[in-house]
Amino acid sequence: MPSSLARVATDAAPRYAKQLASHFGRKIPAEETADGGHRLTFQNTDVVLEPQDDHLLIRVTAPDAPTLTTIQEVVGSHLERFGRRNELVVTWDEPTQD
Repeated sequence: MPSSLARVATDAAPRYAKQLASHFGRKIPAEETADGGHRLTFQNTDVVLEPQDDHLLIRVTAPDAPTLTTIQEVVGSHLERFGRRNELVVTWDEPTQD
């Protein structure tokens, strides 16, 4: 299964993770993880949001490359829109095969 990471520089990572989880949680399963992050489940695709001190780590694992790209675009565009005032930019690493 292909996966990819994004590290989004922000000092408000917990807030953005919670905002994304709350937003998407209206339509898909979203749960808080033991470490204070969140897991979103888009059909067969997992998105893990891990707040860090100076960035939000986003990990996407999908069943195939086209689905990975779609979910990256959806999650990334929403986060950039939520963080427009703070000029958040989501840049994804090259996908890897797990």
